[in-house]
Amino acid sequence: MKKLAVVALGGNALLRADQNGTIDEQETNAFQTSEKLIKLLNRDYNLVITHGNGPQVGNIMLANAAGKKVYGLPEMPLDICVAYSQGFIGYIIEQQLRNVLQANDMDRDIITIITQVLVNKDDPAFKNPTKPIGPYYTKEEADKFTKETGSKFVKDPRGRGWRKVVASPKPLVISNKKSIERIARDEHIVIAVGGGGIPAFFVKENKLQGIDAVIDKDLASALLAIQINADKLFILTDVPKVYINYHTPQEKPIDRMTIAEARRYLDEGQFTEGSMAPKIRAAIHFVENTGKDTIITQTTKLGIDDGGTRVVMI
Repeated sequence: MKKLAVVALGGNALLRADQNGTIDEQETNAFQTSEKLIKLLNRDYNLVITHGNGPQVGNIMLANAAGKKVYGLPEMPLDICVAYSQGFIGYIIEQQLRNVLQANDMDRDIITIITQVLVNKDDPAFKNPTKPIGPYYTKEEADKFTKETGSKFVKDPRGRGWRKVVASPKPLVISNKKSIERIARDEHIVIAVGGGGIPAFFVKENKLQGIDAVIDKDLASALLAIQINADKLFILTDVPKVYINYHTPQEKPIDRMTIAEARRYLDEGQFTEGSMAPKIRAAIHFVENTGKDTIITQTTKLGIDDGGTRVVMI
């Protein structure tokens, strides 16, 4: 039986920091990423692909705000914006991966699944929203929105304005996980849990409803990998390995790291919250619950025996 891998694509898989975000740019990036994913298929992995959506969902929210201001169109809530982004990002990845498969004489179906993820409406994160999303506003605009909607805004530390912050609750259950696993083990490729999934909760018994929050993509990917019995979790980022003392003269790459070492490095503050720390927590979560490995690396190192940092139980 082929092995099953969950591959969590970082934001740079579609949109780089120095790019404007045109569809041409995102398609080119997705094609280049897809070329690297072929290496895993050639090593007898079945694939489930997850992805981030930070820049894209921010642009959707900006378009929402402009539509309301100029044309009086109703703004869509955050869960709907996440669903928008899942659809079009999934389409881009699916199309470019199909192009790569055809170029390599490989025939597999690729299925994008719009994925809801269950959260707890009483999660403590809802009392302390910290995740910045969407466009930057002036202080006056932010105060006006706070008065009108009750939303919380924080000042950007780099002085670019004020941004809305929302809760980032813990993911609990991935919807359609049985179908995701079955389709992937049938040797088709599944794209799911985009942007961490669409956050939903039970507003009352047997009634799901979206909620104004974002879910950490890497933690949701780890949960998906656990719930579909994946053999390995790959977390892709923009560096080839995890480093301690990053960007200092004492910088050191890590080839292999136990979850005990990973926790110690987290406690020491070795990993920043906006970058590597969530990936380390996701790796710990998967390894601790399955006993299997997580690989943290960049896309170009996929399929290389000594590529990336291997996070293991002991």
